[in-house]
Amino acid sequence: MRTLDFRPKMLSAIRNYNRQTFSADLMAGIIVGIVALPLAIAFAIASGVSPEKGIVTAIVAGFVISATGGSRVQIGGPTGAFIVIVAGIINQCGMQGLTVATLMAGVFLIGFGLLRLGTIIKYIPYPIIVGFTSGIAVTIFTTQVKDLLGMQIDNVPGDFVARWLSYFQNIGSIDAWSAGIGLVSVALIALSPLVSRKVPGSLVAIILMTVAALLLRNYAGVTSIETIGDRFSISSQLPDAVVPALSWEGIRQLVVPAMTIAVLGAIESLLSATVADGVIGDHHNSNTELIGQGLANIASPIFGGIPATGAIARTMTNINNGGRTPVAGIVHAVVLLLIFLFLMPLAKYIPMACLAGVLVVVSYGMSGWRSFRALLRGPKSDVSVLILTFLLTIIFDLTVAIEVGLLCACLLFMRRMSETTDVKAIYNEIDLNEDADMQSGNLEHLSIPRGVEVYEINGPYFFGAGTRFEDIMARYGGHPEVRIIRMRKVPFIDSTGLHNLENMCLMSQKEGITVVLSGVNPKVEAVLKRNGFPELIGSENICNHIDLALQRARSLTQG
Repeated sequence: MRTLDFRPKMLSAIRNYNRQTFSADLMAGIIVGIVALPLAIAFAIASGVSPEKGIVTAIVAGFVISATGGSRVQIGGPTGAFIVIVAGIINQCGMQGLTVATLMAGVFLIGFGLLRLGTIIKYIPYPIIVGFTSGIAVTIFTTQVKDLLGMQIDNVPGDFVARWLSYFQNIGSIDAWSAGIGLVSVALIALSPLVSRKVPGSLVAIILMTVAALLLRNYAGVTSIETIGDRFSISSQLPDAVVPALSWEGIRQLVVPAMTIAVLGAIESLLSATVADGVIGDHHNSNTELIGQGLANIASPIFGGIPATGAIARTMTNINNGGRTPVAGIVHAVVLLLIFLFLMPLAKYIPMACLAGVLVVVSYGMSGWRSFRALLRGPKSDVSVLILTFLLTIIFDLTVAIEVGLLCACLLFMRRMSETTDVKAIYNEIDLNEDADMQSGNLEHLSIPRGVEVYEINGPYFFGAGTRFEDIMARYGGHPEVRIIRMRKVPFIDSTGLHNLENMCLMSQKEGITVVLSGVNPKVEAVLKRNGFPELIGSENICNHIDLALQRARSLTQG
């Protein structure tokens, strides 16, 4: 019985911990905490919840992910990838529904880790990841246009196309002051790395634009710039831990959204951990990471938070500033906690247009347009999956996009795998130079007796291969006395292959044709024996070499 694969990196990191490492982690944690502050607020508001819920998520989930996860440097918290799905759940089921869905997602993530699915999830096709990530980026940008430009629209449609139609219809309601705040915020964030990469551009933009908005309001009489305080009432009190009431009907309704949160969180956290491994030369434990993510998504909603996962940008900020153990992630959570307790009331002065500018830059970074463009030059099947996933994400929702994208990818994978199996008919003689004894210099050819057909299967005998085999026989086959099936290059056979092979043997027997199997390897022969093939065609007709198969065929045709 396999042991539980749960080994938090924190346990190994603190064994040889010293003051120098703590100093590096402390500085990295403080910087990451400052970077995470505006993002947590922006992601919360974009998701349709109050700003403090984003910070609570970053505090609780950030602490749990660092303390129990499988990566040394992972920083967890709310991310842009969840905005679309969280907003959709709130619109349909309210905050109570989001809390239950997030709890369920946490349970699913723990289940993924316990079932050791960490390595499997990392193999989700790249076109699907790029497709829905780019789609999320476009959707985030679309949701921020109203606040970025200060447009006066009472009810913005949720549908992608209808939302843009609404924008064009209300283009005359743009507020010049808000638009200026928003566009200058984008410029500040984009240009700040040219001055300093240590100070986050989003924080610079928020401080400067908040001061600018206050000056305009108090000394220039500009009151049209909407702030967080105009839209939300902000609390700096830590929420009490509350477990929501659960009902079977509610759970059943939220299974699909919860699974979407879990899969999305698993993909993003493992992708972030993999990127971090390449930078610091470490190797994360993917199953432990999933369990840690699950625990975080159970803890976060209990304290009023939203879904969380590993954040690539914050994780890279941690690494670039010297963080090398999970202690840095815990320090980041403590810094956010202190800001929440003592500075949270100041957040009400932040302009909504500035936060929209922060999210516009985030959406640009998420878009991965270079990867998208590169994939468009790939195989047509990958391009189809990429575009389909992208369009479904922006037109419908992320749940549909992931479901359909994975289905298409699986179907394409099945098609490609079936094409790896080659089936051919052999005429007149068999060239042994293609066999293993080619190295011995033996140039012998074996002739095929009259009344005997020989077919060779090269590759796994599973779905699709059986149909191709039937097509080859229908095209080239006649009515022989013996039909030899060479299986020397068949590494395994599945239930579909067994079913097709059994049908072929039964149809051949009805036509008076004896089937002889040649070159069956021990594993495949064991499967055939368990499924009654010796009784179906006779054990003497299952041969381990083509010589024996031809001898058996000659005895049958001459007898």
